[in-house]
Amino acid sequence: MLDLISHPAEHVVAMKASGVVTAQELQPAIDAIEGAKQAHSRVSMVVEIDGLRWMTLTALLKDVGYGLTQLGDLEHYHRAAVVTDQQWIKHLAHLEERLFKAVEIRTFSRREHAEAMAWAAELPKGDHEEPEEDGYHGA
Repeated sequence: MLDLISHPAEHVVAMKASGVVTAQELQPAIDAIEGAKQAHSRVSMVVEIDGLRWMTLTALLKDVGYGLTQLGDLEHYHRAAVVTDQQWIKHLAHLEERLFKAVEIRTFSRREHAEAMAWAAELPKGDHEEPEEDGYHGA
């Protein structure tokens, strides 16, 4: 199952995956990412993975296909926080970080959930929508 979860920062798309993920469940996450990319110059993600067993073949193909379409669009992504205690997921996230250097990917244990949410919300200096958030306080 894949469900979107709330995050206080509008540029962050957060979701939770567990059990078996289907292609039908994957589509709202893709739509949320695309919506965030249209509304914000940089998008971050939080993916909580708890007891994930597998993705259906159609979900896997959809996920890989969408991922491939994003290769030319990586400048829109900032961070991806992966929250899990599953070691194989942590290894996969570290591999993705090496492959996609434009995106910061960091793993967090389940007990570090709040830290992961805060880390994903941080934007690089100069990317805040309000100038005051980047330290500008007028002339």
